[in-house]
Amino acid sequence: MKLRSIELALPGAAQAHQWMIDIWGCADGGQQDGTFYLRGSGTFPYLVAFTESPERFVRSTTFICSQDRLEQIAQVAAEKGLNAAPTISRDPGGGAGLVVELAEGELLRFLVGATEVEPLASHPAYALRDVPVKLTHVVFNAADAEASGDLVEEVLGFRVSDRTKGMVFVRCNDAHHSTAFARAGFSSLNHIAFEMEDLDAVMRGIGRMRDHKFAPAWGPGRHGPGDNVYAYYIAPFGPVIEYSTPVNKVDETYPTGAPDDWTWPENRIDQWGISDKDFAGLRSAEEAFRFRREWEPAPILSA
Repeated sequence: MKLRSIELALPGAAQAHQWMIDIWGCADGGQQDGTFYLRGSGTFPYLVAFTESPERFVRSTTFICSQDRLEQIAQVAAEKGLNAAPTISRDPGGGAGLVVELAEGELLRFLVGATEVEPLASHPAYALRDVPVKLTHVVFNAADAEASGDLVEEVLGFRVSDRTKGMVFVRCNDAHHSTAFARAGFSSLNHIAFEMEDLDAVMRGIGRMRDHKFAPAWGPGRHGPGDNVYAYYIAPFGPVIEYSTPVNKVDETYPTGAPDDWTWPENRIDQWGISDKDFAGLRSAEEAFRFRREWEPAPILSA
C-alpha cells in the first residue's frame, strides 16, 4: 500500500494552487471540473487537490492498494460498523475502491487500478527546481490518538511504529510512517509532509521560502521517530505544510517505541535543538481543516 494524495476544499483554490507552484515548488498537475491538482517529481499524477469551497475541510486522503487488501479492508470495516462507501475516482489517475470514515471523521480513500505517470526527473523545466517527490506522510489531530492507532491496525492492516508524548506514528508499508495521530484533544488535519529528494533539497526549499519572505514555523530540525529532517510552514491559505527528507525504512522486526524512548534534553524539541517552534501559530493552523463527509454511508458487502 502507498500514500498517494490528499484532497482539500477551501476558498481561493486557484490562488492556493498557483502559490504551491510558484513558491512551494510543486509542479502543475492540471485542473478539471473546478479542482486544481499539484504533482511532484515522482510517478503519482498528483499529490494535492484543491477544490473551491466557501469553507475549509479535508475531502479525503488517498492510498493506493491491491485488490486483496481492498477486500480485507471492506470486510473488517463492515464487521466494525464503520461508515464507508464505494467510490470511483474522477481525479487524475482514475481507479476505484472504497472510502472509509474512521471514528473521528477522518476520510481515507483506498483505490485499485489507479494509473501513474512518467516522473519529472529528466524534464528540463524541472531540473533545477527541487520539486517535492511525493507525500511522505499526512498527520491528523485526534481526540484519542491511541484509539485511532488501534483502529487503523485492526481495520486497515496498518502498524504502529512509535508512540511519543505527542503522537502515535503509523505505517502502511516499510516507511516508518505514512500517517500519525497527534494527541491534540480535537480532530482535524495536523499537517501535510512533502518528501524532498534529500537534505540539500530541503535546505534549498527553505532558502526559496526565505527568498519569498516566509520563515519556518518550526525548523529546520531532525525528528526522532522517522529520523527525518524537517521544516514546517503555515501556508497563507491555511494548512501546515512540511518539507521533509525521506523517513527511515523499517521492517517487522522494528520494536515499537514508547514515549520514554523519545525524550530530549531540557529546552529541546528535536534531535538537533537549534530551532524554535511557533506553538500558537501552528495550533491555530492545525484547527483550520476539519473533516466532512460528501457521501452517504451504505452497507459494505464483505468479501
